[in-house]
Amino acid sequence: MQNYIEVEFFHDVLCAWCYAISPRVRKLASEFPIKVVHRAFALAPTPESIEQIFGSKENGKKEILSHWRAANQNDDEHRINADLMEKREFDYPYSLPGLIACKAAEVIGGQDAHWDIFDRIQKAHLTECLNIADFEVLLLCAKDVGLDLKKWIDAFTDRSTLELLIQDLQKAEDYAITGVPTLVASGKHRLVGAQKYDVLKKWIQDVIKQEGIRI
Repeated sequence: MQNYIEVEFFHDVLCAWCYAISPRVRKLASEFPIKVVHRAFALAPTPESIEQIFGSKENGKKEILSHWRAANQNDDEHRINADLMEKREFDYPYSLPGLIACKAAEVIGGQDAHWDIFDRIQKAHLTECLNIADFEVLLLCAKDVGLDLKKWIDAFTDRSTLELLIQDLQKAEDYAITGVPTLVASGKHRLVGAQKYDVLKKWIQDVIKQEGIRI
């Protein structure tokens, strides 16, 4: 019998609410017997997604930045810089390059590497307001978290990494997940949204009790 709870953390590099909750999930993992498994979720999979969802790239960016400002109020350190992104002239990024970057890190360094580059890419996107659809930005993030760049590039360009990403997307579909962040513990206990730490703590304590895990 395992003495920990597996918590699947579904997130997207584009997701401002995921940026807010990630440090809280890290704290949760440091205080309770949980193993975090990172799962990709694509809010805007392709370069055309923003226009398809919102009617135009301009409308999409305007609407998304309103979500950024709301998420910044939720973020414990208010790190999300919507005003800076508003000034950027590149198209609002799409999900796939950043998600593949995270899965490539996972291939060479496991879940910890996935988490480290995920957080770094989110910082690049939401605080520094860089274009995370640009491979050079993702390469910088990989370098900053100390990954072996040759191995990471090899994994990034390997078709099998994309297959792992597709498996995550299928997992989300199997769980009927429609938005992120979403946490799923032991395959059945679900928590949706950028909940504050006290809510996360109460949730995992209830899960631990229900699953009969001894702390």
